[in-house]
Amino acid sequence: MPRLALESLRLDAGSKCLIQPLSLNIHAGEQIALIGPSGAGKTSLLHALALAMAPSAGQLTLDGQDAWALPHRQRHRLRRQLMLAPQHPPFPPRQRVATTVLAGLLPGAGLGGSLRMLFSPSAAQAHLAHEALAALELGDRLWSRVDQLSGGERQRVALARLLVSQAPLWLVDEPLSALDPQRAQRSLSVLQQAARSRGHTLVCSLHQVELARHLFPRVIALRDGRLFYDGPPQGLDEEAIAALYAGDEAHAARPLVSAHSLPAHSVPGTQC
Repeated sequence: MPRLALESLRLDAGSKCLIQPLSLNIHAGEQIALIGPSGAGKTSLLHALALAMAPSAGQLTLDGQDAWALPHRQRHRLRRQLMLAPQHPPFPPRQRVATTVLAGLLPGAGLGGSLRMLFSPSAAQAHLAHEALAALELGDRLWSRVDQLSGGERQRVALARLLVSQAPLWLVDEPLSALDPQRAQRSLSVLQQAARSRGHTLVCSLHQVELARHLFPRVIALRDGRLFYDGPPQGLDEEAIAALYAGDEAHAARPLVSAHSLPAHSVPGTQC
């Protein structure tokens, strides 16, 4: 049974169609890169997968349950199976980084435990947050305030929140947009290794096409709200990429990550 199944799912915002009827299956443990030009519908699709946007038509099932046929309370409980990391996370500006990271544990915590965690985290909880931050080269920011962070640091704090989360489905929207190429690659490697070791499902939208093609075994490409491609990265040659991004000036101006700069163990099919 797929972890996520979409059947002719359509997303609208008023009179505008964001996602044309789309059908696909996502299985437990898969790692999927979601690519496409700006405005293709990547963020809308991630929000639909996160049960944050109701479909205009079609069906979405998560772990075999038709999410939007459930009562609100049951659908809310179902959301505990996933964690969404938006591109611009809305962190409270005066909150400590440790508290922000530990919020990744809130879906499975009771009210009392949640309040204690947010206002007075235990030594064990602080250690957990520090380990996640250290993996992303932010160990020295544990007790900093969120408004003291750069944009790239905020993005990595959002990834650290994922690392402490117990949710088996991670949905990540453009997590590398504010990072330099080397740090982006290292951060993505940490995220992928953590998901792989836990058997978690990872769906990650990226503008860095070369990272998507060389680090993910499955690539889903959208253009104008339609499914352009779904399959292994080997099926996306330069001609297909050019057609996917035709007319996207932002993509043309974006520096490429050379495949030769990627470590061999990161390329699908070359792991030892």
